[in-house]
Amino acid sequence: MNHFKYLLLKRRAEILGDFTQIENDTLKNTLGESNGDLSSMPIHMADLGSDNYSQDFALNLMKSERETLSEITHALQKFDKGTYGLCEATGEAINKKRLEAKPWARYCIAYARLLEKNLVREGQEVNLEDYKQYLA
Repeated sequence: MNHFKYLLLKRRAEILGDFTQIENDTLKNTLGESNGDLSSMPIHMADLGSDNYSQDFALNLMKSERETLSEITHALQKFDKGTYGLCEATGEAINKKRLEAKPWARYCIAYARLLEKNLVREGQEVNLEDYKQYLA
């Protein structure tokens, strides 16, 4: 289990580094404009649109990374509680391959499939035996 905790901590550090980089890039562009350095200001409308797209992209990326960071924090708390690696809806062990790919996974593959098919609500506790026909 220490391996998965390492993966979580590593990914958290990467995300925090990404936040710093994005903030620094944004701050650099904003400071340049506020200091009167107009060399980075778009001259053409297409450049302005490109700058807006880049800013929107960065904001959406940060939102996604913030959500992942929250999931990582939750997973690390599960380590402290001794429940890491257990599906939050079924109580069954989450496959190691799934945890390798997504160490902050809350649910086992079978439950995730039920979610994708809209057969259960997220977090709804279930007995997988009751859903066998949907998982075959």
